[in-house]
Amino acid sequence: MLPPDRSCAPASAAAGPSSCGDGQGPAPRGVPGAQRVDHLAFTVSDLDAAIGFAETALGGELVYRLPPLAHADDWMRVHLDVHPRASAEIALVRLGPDTNLELFAYQSPDRTAAPRAPHDAGHVHLALHVTDVARAAAELTRRAGVSPLGPVRRVPDGQPDAGTRWVRLSSPFDAPLELRSVPEALPYEVEGGTPRRRPPGPWRNRDDGTASRRGLPGALGVDHFARTVTDLDAAERFFVDVLGAELLYRNEQSVLPADVAAALGVPPGGALRRAVLGMGPTDTIELACYEGTSAGDPHPPRNSDVGGSHLALHVRDVDVAAAYLAEHGCTVLGGPETIDQGPLTGDRWVYTRAPFGLYVEVVRMPDGALPYERTTAARRRAAHELSWTVRHPGR
Repeated sequence: MLPPDRSCAPASAAAGPSSCGDGQGPAPRGVPGAQRVDHLAFTVSDLDAAIGFAETALGGELVYRLPPLAHADDWMRVHLDVHPRASAEIALVRLGPDTNLELFAYQSPDRTAAPRAPHDAGHVHLALHVTDVARAAAELTRRAGVSPLGPVRRVPDGQPDAGTRWVRLSSPFDAPLELRSVPEALPYEVEGGTPRRRPPGPWRNRDDGTASRRGLPGALGVDHFARTVTDLDAAERFFVDVLGAELLYRNEQSVLPADVAAALGVPPGGALRRAVLGMGPTDTIELACYEGTSAGDPHPPRNSDVGGSHLALHVRDVDVAAAYLAEHGCTVLGGPETIDQGPLTGDRWVYTRAPFGLYVEVVRMPDGALPYERTTAARRRAAHELSWTVRHPGR
């Protein structure tokens, strides 16, 4: 049974801050009824290769693969913001203890097939938390033949995440994969009043604690997902004030050293500014902004472009959440729909588009009663009893 929903409908700006009316003061910031990040979605050029990499190289588990999605009318444009004659194949992979990774492959008359560069707006990457970066990178290279984009590096002293070791590698996701080894306590975490990051692990692909596949050596889970933005302050405000994220720390490098720029895959001489935020009880996002000579294409990709992406939140009421996002500057694509046939019957969902091009889906899944569950032991990471404002659930 789900706990009672204590979220409140948002008040209008004219009415002032909303209140729960229960004597507990103003409602928390964020999407009403949000429980957790439901999934991260990447558009890839080769769906088979991306699924294979997620399973055999990273140790994830394929949960379902849906029949091709296409419509003869205007539905694809209205609901997904893509060409009306676009078609999509969709698969979902459970990646460790907390992450649902949704993979898309589009065929579309106007899609962009070239992956985004790391300094282009809308570029995304995925980072795994491992205990030994060098060992995990060597194993990943052996399993998948991917290439490290430089040596293992250490974040220098004086930074809020000092002591973290990291490396980026190529991947069939058409975006880099980052491996990170994080100290027990980062400098920002020992400063009074600063929220702590959400620790991952241990690696498992099922809520009953079993791991259907062997992950990388020392893999604990997804450390963070990252998105490149053109205006860091505006993007951070949206995530904090509208989505209810929690700022963990900011990291600013006035000029990127040439070797670090090469490891990141960006032109040398520019600056990098980052904001790292907690997203609900289980996830972390890194917003990256490249400035100066490292500034890239300011136009983010569409869903159908290789390198496109979206972020989905699991909520208790999709219609209320969509109305809230519309009030806070997002464009609702079409309107909420409930799937009435197929493996995800009962799923209610809708896409919205933030002012800076981020697609935010709000979804409510009847986990435990979805048709796909009849034919596989694999499971999505469900929201069930989770609450957005409770950190480190069950850890």
